[in-house]
Amino acid sequence: MPISIYLIWFLIGIGFLIGEMVVPGFILIFFTAGSWIVAGTVFFLPELTLTTQIIIFIVSSLILLFTLRRYGLNTFKGDSKAGVDDEFSKIGQKAVVTEAIEQDGYGEIQLDGSFWRATAEVLIDKGQRVVIEGQEANNSLVLKVKPITSNTEKQS
Repeated sequence: MPISIYLIWFLIGIGFLIGEMVVPGFILIFFTAGSWIVAGTVFFLPELTLTTQIIIFIVSSLILLFTLRRYGLNTFKGDSKAGVDDEFSKIGQKAVVTEAIEQDGYGEIQLDGSFWRATAEVLIDKGQRVVIEGQEANNSLVLKVKPITSNTEKQS
């Protein structure tokens, strides 16, 4: 029993859908829709030639891509706070040392309810307030801090 052409187009669409899940970019989903449009068209008009089917696939996929992608990205991307994912968003924020930081060593700070490894050029005792200067060059999960002095407090 030969496999139906519309079933082949439907399975091609499934392949694009799986590809979209593996490599999310919100592009392959439109080729999924294009494949399924061709599958539906071939189901109702089985006499279409392969060239016509490919043209329908390309045209429908590209029309959907260029008309709906921006809308879809805005819908599915969601809202986020400005700077949340920015690697420098923590610079200048104040934190509290929860584990003493040795000079040129490591300790722990609490920032916005989360605990972070931290390093400093000077000894900083537990409970002291610090300001974030940046991230360690070779490890973005370690924050560079300096103690808050009376001059630093006045600038804030």
